[in-house]
Amino acid sequence: MAKKGGLTLVGRLRRRSRMLGQMAGALKWFLPMTRDVLSGRYRPVPWRAFGWMLAALAYLISPLDLIPDFIMLLGLVDDVFIVGWLLTRVDMALSDYRQWRGAKDVPVE
Repeated sequence: MAKKGGLTLVGRLRRRSRMLGQMAGALKWFLPMTRDVLSGRYRPVPWRAFGWMLAALAYLISPLDLIPDFIMLLGLVDDVFIVGWLLTRVDMALSDYRQWRGAKDVPVE
């Protein structure tokens, strides 16, 4: 197994798949959490989750990027990495909400 930077290839792939799972979790749980907050069913309001999601949307919409989008592939890659990182933060901020919903596999409306 080839090592690079102290991590095996398998370890790096596991870490990446965990991040993809967090990104998917953020997208899966954010809208139902917003509905529950707006209807008053869920308190306290997870302001951190709203802040991280706002930052992700602002970065996607903003014409200002770390690497401009007109630079073919690199312009899109930085968007994917930064928005992905922000979505992992959203997922972490939603952990209390998921616990409140009662189970990991509760169907989301």
